[in-house]
Amino acid sequence: MLNVANRETAPNGRVMDMKILVVDDEQVIRDALGRRLRREGYNVFLAGSGIEGLRLFHSEQPDLVVLDIVMPEMDGLTVCQRVREVAETPIMMLSANAITEEDIIRGLNAGADEYLVKPLRLNEFVARVQALLRRAQMTGNENASGYNDGYLSVDLRRRHVYVAGTKIHLTPTEFKLLAVLMENSGRVVTQRELLEQVWGHEYVDDIYYPRVYISQLRRKIEPDAANPVYILTEHRVGYRFEKQPNV
Repeated sequence: MLNVANRETAPNGRVMDMKILVVDDEQVIRDALGRRLRREGYNVFLAGSGIEGLRLFHSEQPDLVVLDIVMPEMDGLTVCQRVREVAETPIMMLSANAITEEDIIRGLNAGADEYLVKPLRLNEFVARVQALLRRAQMTGNENASGYNDGYLSVDLRRRHVYVAGTKIHLTPTEFKLLAVLMENSGRVVTQRELLEQVWGHEYVDDIYYPRVYISQLRRKIEPDAANPVYILTEHRVGYRFEKQPNV
């Protein structure tokens, strides 16, 4: 197990500001991911179990967490839920099985932002890490203050979302998705546009992502997710955000 004080550094010896926590019970995998992320200049922490991962999360407060799903003592979904109770840190889940929409929905319900299937291709892994960090740092159009109709209130600058007066949690990906739709309110945003603007060009072939994430976002913000009034579907084209009269 990694000593908490054992902080990995960039090849030039400088400790990097951007921290990534990798939690995986397979030492070969976590060491390989750690080496590659370190070469990219990240400050990396490694944990071999969910419990150790949570300890490192609380002590080091990483900018991104990479979580294996199947681990002893505490699985990745449980770790993800524990992290989400206290932070909005981007979370990438790793799965040894092919990803289905049901897998993504379970991960989203736990609070995950991203899924990748093992065995990992390291170049793709790094690209997706970078894309996820970019999404987490984006706050939307600085000139757009947000939206408020009395039921749904969104502050784009502060990243706050309220539904019927109650503040709700959105993952970085969900917030970016909502922000892109709101900034294009009244206009259909195609699935390809969403993939490029929300997830990045690395995701243009992942056509199921918008559908799954839109469904989850509707569950959080719509009065009735089965009959949405804010996020409407244009069949085989994309989605649009529809403003509502003040209540």
